[in-house]
Amino acid sequence: MIDFDEELKKFHPSLELDEAEEAITKHDLSDMIDVIVGVVKETQEE
Repeated sequence: MIDFDEELKKFHPSLELDEAEEAITKHDLSDMIDVIVGVVKETQEE
């Protein structure tokens, strides 16, 4: 049987995940609402 408590003690997050999290949170990414608002504004201008 797997001892989950022992396995959790051994676990260390990958440095790559920390770096990815930092890169993602630092970028101001557009979400779908921003995209939709932009498209609506463009169609209203025409």
